[in-house]
Amino acid sequence: MLSALEERRLIETLAEARAPRYTSYPTAVQFGPGVDAQTYAGWLAALPDDRPVSVYVHIPFCRRLCLYCGCNMQVARRQEPVTDYVQLLDREIELAFWARGRGLTASTLHLGGGSPDCLSPADLERLFASLRYAFHLPKDMAFDVEIDPAHVSEDFIRAAARFGLTRASLGVQTFAPAVQAAIHRPQSVERVSEVVAALRSAGVQGVNFDLMYGLPKQTLADVIDTIDQALALQPSRIAVFGYAHMPQLKAHQKVFAAETLPGVVERMAQAEAAADRLVGAGYVRIGLDHFALPDDAMARAATTGGLHRNFQGYTTDAAETLIGLGVSAISRLPQGYAQNAHGLGAWRAALSQGRLPVERGVAFTGDDRLRADIIERLMCDGWVDLAAACERHNGSARDLESIWDPLVEFVKDGLVELYGELVHVTPRGRFLIRTLCTAFDRYYEPERGRHSVAV
Repeated sequence: MLSALEERRLIETLAEARAPRYTSYPTAVQFGPGVDAQTYAGWLAALPDDRPVSVYVHIPFCRRLCLYCGCNMQVARRQEPVTDYVQLLDREIELAFWARGRGLTASTLHLGGGSPDCLSPADLERLFASLRYAFHLPKDMAFDVEIDPAHVSEDFIRAAARFGLTRASLGVQTFAPAVQAAIHRPQSVERVSEVVAALRSAGVQGVNFDLMYGLPKQTLADVIDTIDQALALQPSRIAVFGYAHMPQLKAHQKVFAAETLPGVVERMAQAEAAADRLVGAGYVRIGLDHFALPDDAMARAATTGGLHRNFQGYTTDAAETLIGLGVSAISRLPQGYAQNAHGLGAWRAALSQGRLPVERGVAFTGDDRLRADIIERLMCDGWVDLAAACERHNGSARDLESIWDPLVEFVKDGLVELYGELVHVTPRGRFLIRTLCTAFDRYYEPERGRHSVAV
């Protein structure tokens, strides 16, 4: 039995550990050149005709550089580079269709970035014309887009609504002026309220807020105040992400002095306070960091086992295949993952040469699918039946004997409970779910710098 002090020190140690976000398994750290354009083309051709797919389009442009950002993006001060990029997307979509030889039905379309609201209405119209060349876009398709509320225009909102926009995710992050100044992302509550009103007026009822904790100069009071102001606008979903400080990968983050960053104890306090406030306001807690109103589809999925996780985070989309389009976009197919060239120049060069711009990925081998299933269920549900998971993948729980030792240690620490082959994460272990999932990750190496901190 651990004393209160020993317990706290243990939690702090685990919270400081680096762990993947597990939006895929194997994770991107395992991606390599063994999956190339030819491999991906073969995977596309083998896709069944009768199963819908998800489509993700990466728009790598923003109107400003936010210093916390870890995305693949660049600032676009003119419209011409954005329009040129959409024209190149047309070529990639065409090449994907040729590799496939026939079209596919899309159940979900997600525009991410960057800030897709950099697209003009004409750009958006051209993009949809291109997508219709390779995909059937049914009327009931879910269409989501990420938005920078400080710069999105009403013209963009109206244009997206005409194409069936069902949900918009607003990158709010924080309402604290000092923190906004530190991360170079000023935006008022009034401006965010105007965008929410414009979306709802256009018929877009699905409104998400993305908030953050652990930002430079951010205090516990800042987080609570931001939550309260967000609640007043009644978004249907709220995600509360921890800032990932990775200056070795994102040079612009080097401007943050170490003493301005909340420590692990403060980060945990901020995350816990945000969760308590949202649950107290009636939101359903989902997975690691999402919250939804009880009548939202994600809240319903969380109670029925229908919640999933992909590169956009938690989702209700059950499609096995995700087709990624655009620079650095990642596709998930039954055979494995394929990622496009990370640099805009390399992506453009591949398209100009008439080839798909895939430069790396990983094919599923061994028990990858089984471990991916287990990790997804833990990340989504907080528990997993190992025997049932093994049965789904024609295996036996004996195939996972190597994970029992670390699981037993987590049990001793009060983070996990074992009931036969049922693994259940305790409330104490919920914030550490990423660390707990590493027990099932065959490839995990706890090297600093490859992943962000667990909390």
